[in-house]
Amino acid sequence: MGSDDGVLAEKFAEFRPHVGERAWRLYLGSEARAQAALSGCGLAAAAGVVAAAAGVSRATVMAGAGELAGGAEPMPGRSRRPGAGRPRAEDKQRELAGALRGLLEEGKRGDPVSEVTWSILSLRGIAGELGRRGFACGKDTVARLMRADGWSLQGMSRVLEGSQHEDRDAQFGHINARIAQYRRAGEPVVSCDAKQKEKIGAYYRAGKSWRPAGDPVRVRDHDFPGRDTVSITPYGVYDIAANRGFVCVGTSHDTAAFAVTAIGRWWQREGQARYPGAARLLITVDAGGSNDHRGRLWKDQLAALAAETGLVLEVCHFPPGTSKWNKIEHALFCHLTRTWRARPLMTPGDAVAGIAATITSQGLRCTAVRDDGHYPDGIKVSDERMRYLEDRILDRDAFHPEWNYQALPAPRQGPLPEPQQARPRRPGPDGALLQALATLAGIPAPASLHAQVAVRWHADRERYKALLRHGPRRHAPNKDKTWRKLSDQAVLTAAACRIRLGMTWVLPGRLLGVHDSTLCAIAGTALPVLHAHHITPDGRPPVKTMDQLLQQAATAGISPTVFATLPPQEKRPKRDNPAATTRPEPPTK
Repeated sequence: MGSDDGVLAEKFAEFRPHVGERAWRLYLGSEARAQAALSGCGLAAAAGVVAAAAGVSRATVMAGAGELAGGAEPMPGRSRRPGAGRPRAEDKQRELAGALRGLLEEGKRGDPVSEVTWSILSLRGIAGELGRRGFACGKDTVARLMRADGWSLQGMSRVLEGSQHEDRDAQFGHINARIAQYRRAGEPVVSCDAKQKEKIGAYYRAGKSWRPAGDPVRVRDHDFPGRDTVSITPYGVYDIAANRGFVCVGTSHDTAAFAVTAIGRWWQREGQARYPGAARLLITVDAGGSNDHRGRLWKDQLAALAAETGLVLEVCHFPPGTSKWNKIEHALFCHLTRTWRARPLMTPGDAVAGIAATITSQGLRCTAVRDDGHYPDGIKVSDERMRYLEDRILDRDAFHPEWNYQALPAPRQGPLPEPQQARPRRPGPDGALLQALATLAGIPAPASLHAQVAVRWHADRERYKALLRHGPRRHAPNKDKTWRKLSDQAVLTAAACRIRLGMTWVLPGRLLGVHDSTLCAIAGTALPVLHAHHITPDGRPPVKTMDQLLQQAATAGISPTVFATLPPQEKRPKRDNPAATTRPEPPTK
């Protein structure tokens, strides 16, 4: 290549980046025509020289010269003539577009586990499925046809809500009205909730952050916690009027005690200084988690905090399923997530520092404290404590009292307890009847018999009941015996009559005024003790009816008037006991 060719090559190299394909082709054709006119050589030879200098084929230069000679019209925005290039796949295969629509429809309404449904999750999967059906196309063709039919790549939209409470909107209105009233009065209003737990260590966190190229933060390749992994629970308190956030970072369980402690620490560190004359505090929370509106411990701890601070703590819960409307979610927690993005939390101190550094252009500032206290879960609040709270501490609103209530700093005057009346005791058998039965059975007087066998009998009964309970007593025994229908002397006398006189439990139950099943359950445990004291059958004929009993009494010289007045008999057992047939055998020793 001569010096002129070198100059021409340099000119082409400078000009080429600034023009498109068609302009470049026309320019080379123009240069070839000029070279042919100046040198007197043919167009083909000049085109060869230009092609060698530009680094293209001579056919390209000749095509450009031909277009200029033919008076080519300008084509704005195009580099090629209409119709140039390979024909599109849908033009060569007229049924391709219809087959694609059928495949997409089949996947949309088909079986969720069918091969077609899963294969169309990607463009390559769709192109492969069309190939198996006899159509040749690539993923770009599939994308073009789908866009032309109105399809686009989309994720799921979380907009569907579950079942809504009928007073959902009314509760929102109630909360907004209470917030407005508190703010007009200069009283504090806070929005509280617990953020999701965060693992401490080199764990992956979503998001991106600016770093030197090729130097990403290296974290674990999986998120499974180890045995020594510590998790933290940030509980936030957002002051709505002041636009200030307070987060208590706990390393223990997310319990109601931890939540109320976080609110108390906010009041001690910021609230009482910001609202020195406040007499009440409005707390808006969701209806689940550590501040569950049904939680007993939550109310118990609120009562303790109200007594400590002297504030009336008013609580308004958002309806179930609406926690995302809580102010703290989009006024504080979203900014904490932004602060922590793409950064592993190596220590609890890193989490605290990140929260404290969170600011926004709208003026949000945050305070973070670490709470290493131990908050065990599973703590129960007794029924007695809840009755006290309901009667003396909690003041529930008329509108949805389960969602709207106050915890008073001092207990109000409770209702006076109603005087307890002694339960009327059923009239038991008199002493003459028991003495007559003892005489017929040939046993010592009831009082004397009781003194002989009472200690061993009660010991055997306790052992027998322990077998039924599968353990010791849960409550102390009833010392005053006011629940019992029969005295110990009456029970022992009835058991002795069953042994000596062969009575069924029906007849002594009628005499003593109890049901036969009741008498069997009580007196059955005394039979082994009486046998041990030599009270055994003596061979007399059994006494099973009242007539037979009166005959025996006449023979023994006992007046029948003793059996004339009997106590009213119990009509049925006190309770049905389906397990009675499977009770263990009473002790025989």
